[in-house]
Amino acid sequence: MTVIPNYRWRMAPEGLATRRQLRAMGLRPGGQDVAAQLERPRRRRGPLVAFLYRIDRAKPVRPMTPARRAALAKAMAARRMCPVCRQDRGYCIPPTLGTCVPCADAAPERTS
Repeated sequence: MTVIPNYRWRMAPEGLATRRQLRAMGLRPGGQDVAAQLERPRRRRGPLVAFLYRIDRAKPVRPMTPARRAALAKAMAARRMCPVCRQDRGYCIPPTLGTCVPCADAAPERTS
């Protein structure tokens, strides 16, 4: 097992970036292994960990194809469709409710 370098928050050297930082630059990791990790301390729990990738090995983001755009639009439409009233509500249906808010409010109260 390879040991990767561990850096404290804001102490990583130049040339390394997180996935989000790469994406903001129009890049992606492109199959490379994690080069290092970054730890941000927290008071009550363990530290937050972010993996760092080398910028010089990153590849450009793949362009959005018409088929991929259509598939994403279809998936988002399914998330907005209420299974009870079968209407597109214009927002993603909360998984905690399982239905749109009006259908959840109209449902009889469940007693345990």
